[in-house]
Amino acid sequence: MDVINTLFILSGLLIALSVLGSRLSSLVGLPLLLIFLGLGMLAGEQGILGIEFDNYSLAFVIGHLALAMILLDGGLRTRLKTFRVAFRPALTLASVGVFITSGLVGVFAMWVFDLSLVQGLLVGAIVGSTDAAAVFSMLSGRGLNLNERVGATLEIESGTNDPMAIFLTLVLVSLLAGEVGGPLDTLLLLVEQFGLGVALGLGGGWLSARLLRWVDLAPGLYSLLALALGFCIFGLTSLLGGSGFLAIYLAGLMIGNQKGRHLNFILPVHDGLAWLSQIGLFLVLGLLVTPTDLVDYLLPAGMVGLVLIFVARPIAVVVALKPFFKFRWREIGFISWVGLRGAVPIVLAIFPVIGGVEDAALYFNVAFAVVLLSLLVQGSTLSVMARWTKVLMPSSVSPNHRGPLGILPENDYEMFVYRVENQDLADVPIRLLRFPSGALISALFREHAMLHPKGSTRLQLGDVLCVIGRSEDLPALNRLFNGEAKLKQERAFFGTFTFDGEARMQEVAEAYGLTLSPGERDMTLGEFVALRVGGHPVVGDDVDWHGIHWVVSEMEGNRVTRVGLRLY
Repeated sequence: MDVINTLFILSGLLIALSVLGSRLSSLVGLPLLLIFLGLGMLAGEQGILGIEFDNYSLAFVIGHLALAMILLDGGLRTRLKTFRVAFRPALTLASVGVFITSGLVGVFAMWVFDLSLVQGLLVGAIVGSTDAAAVFSMLSGRGLNLNERVGATLEIESGTNDPMAIFLTLVLVSLLAGEVGGPLDTLLLLVEQFGLGVALGLGGGWLSARLLRWVDLAPGLYSLLALALGFCIFGLTSLLGGSGFLAIYLAGLMIGNQKGRHLNFILPVHDGLAWLSQIGLFLVLGLLVTPTDLVDYLLPAGMVGLVLIFVARPIAVVVALKPFFKFRWREIGFISWVGLRGAVPIVLAIFPVIGGVEDAALYFNVAFAVVLLSLLVQGSTLSVMARWTKVLMPSSVSPNHRGPLGILPENDYEMFVYRVENQDLADVPIRLLRFPSGALISALFREHAMLHPKGSTRLQLGDVLCVIGRSEDLPALNRLFNGEAKLKQERAFFGTFTFDGEARMQEVAEAYGLTLSPGERDMTLGEFVALRVGGHPVVGDDVDWHGIHWVVSEMEGNRVTRVGLRLY
């Protein structure tokens, strides 16, 4: 019983310290995942608590469970509409990009560690893929509002690049263990990893989404059922030889994009489960490493990490994206920098240990050192790089709180809570507010007292409004309650004047004395901007034309509906 009680105390203490460490992360700017790893190392056999943990098989199982849960949550939060601009470039990065990165790093590792070519390539394969846990937590935790093209590419890439890294690692481990098959077997393994992962992920996810939408359960059971179905898809896909990681990400994608009341109960719970998975995974991996062993590999592994960050990843991104897709150089630069490594390389580094490969400790310690360097160098500078490469979108007002009313099975009404901070709304009667059709104010709180608002009620700064509406009303409501500072940011980014995307280019050109080619005269402004961008515009894209920046400010699907004019 004492062992069990001690286990509860230690696990509770470590998790509590990890959660509280999120505050330290925001104060000093350290990546949160790095703090989790550090706590695990401090609790390890050479740390303060002296916990001896060297069970690689158990760590391997924990790693798979945690990564599966993280990828399921990532899929749940990825919107299908982002695939419009990011699917092809993300898939190219997840396949060709990983292959190039692994090859370049592998050749350098062969030289710096004096390894054979296959051994060096195994090092490259282990650290070759970006990590979903690192990317999802860094981008959301730092509150970076990236433009859709860049943000969606990074998220989809990190969620789909594990199959290529796993394929390369398995093939190279088999080569070193003398168990490799012929070229046909190798090709079949690749097809199985991707093919079964896509087929079972999409098929199982679609069926799961239909079931979750149809079944009537207690609110707390929807998230458990979604998790159980996701694990079933992960296990079945892996059992048949496919990529369970790819399958569970795609299953989450299908579930998260099937509208229904079940999502209101699933998403909040899975957010907590994803955080718990990240904490548990990085604590276990921190416990697994022996700091004195790590020190022996630190210098050469640091050189491998620097080559990965500053040479291999940028080359892979440029080769995979620039010739085929309309990415700007500053977007290429940021995507190159956000090649974050996290738990996946450390979990992959356990493959050689379990497979009995010679010098297995080298792969594990190198992977751990590279992850530490990546989180420290890249993770701590994301905000700076996002500003420097100008991929950030201006932040806008959003509801302080929101929640479904549970009245309709789908497209339900929600309660949105806003605080009045916009000077332009002070002393304005409610009847003069330009509310979306169907949205209304249900309550108004002023100095902790609830008022019953009428059309003649005049707003004051600091008022808290409870607005009932639907999710499609959010853009208009956010614009209405935008504070003065936020409005200035938006005007500085999009320009003071905006035009309807349906405005005729000939009329715009005549008004500003601009020159058009014959084929551009009959275009709308939205079509013109989309053509100059490359066919897949996103909010924030700008076209420098005749010394004027024409900035996409609103989109509906693939159509540009509003364009801002910025004179600098």
